[in-house]
Amino acid sequence: MNRELLYNGAKSYGITLDDKQMDMFEIYMRLLKEWNEKINLTAITDDEEIVKKHFLDSISIVKSGLINDNLKIIDVGTGAGFPGIPLKIINPSLKITLLDSLKKRISFLIDVIQNLGLKDIEAVHGRAEDFARKDDFRESFDIATARAVAHMNVLSEYCMPYVKVKGYFVAMKGPSIEEEINESKNAIGTLGGKLIDIITTSIPEYDMDHKLIIVEKIKPTDKKYPRKPAQIEKKPIR
Repeated sequence: MNRELLYNGAKSYGITLDDKQMDMFEIYMRLLKEWNEKINLTAITDDEEIVKKHFLDSISIVKSGLINDNLKIIDVGTGAGFPGIPLKIINPSLKITLLDSLKKRISFLIDVIQNLGLKDIEAVHGRAEDFARKDDFRESFDIATARAVAHMNVLSEYCMPYVKVKGYFVAMKGPSIEEEINESKNAIGTLGGKLIDIITTSIPEYDMDHKLIIVEKIKPTDKKYPRKPAQIEKKPIR
């Protein structure tokens, strides 16, 4: 692993990684590559690309200014643990829930958690629309985040029900999102949110800007949301 790239990249976001944290990222990368030979976790397998497009991209969420100590965060559709596990490595005080619908990915995440000796982090097997209706999950998180390709109005319906009032939904998106945001403002409002900021982040040594879409939860989400996946995908809130 290119430790200098990781260290300097994190430093550009105001994060100074110590030797233990650097070692944890190195173990994480090794496990990611080993498991990726058995199950499909990522198409990115080059060491430097993993550092830039997974580790540093995940860390970039700190530019939201919202990642404070002891927060309760849910990473919806976490996949291989991004951004949840990098966030936990850089701030051990965070209480992280990693939610994913594929059991094999959960097995990988549990292996990473155990190998890194992480506490106050759980990997949960389930669908976002189901767990959002459970009393101990619904509107119980300070922040919900997702690094997903789904359209913002679809992603909001999956994530907003997890956020407590006065909490935040932080969507990690690609560079071209203006039209998508305009099409999603009604959905965000319907789900109890208010768009408050769009923050540009640049990954060091990677010439592409990403966006952090910051939505504040200003009122409870109506109990009819989230709907069934077929409805969410085929008839997104307009």
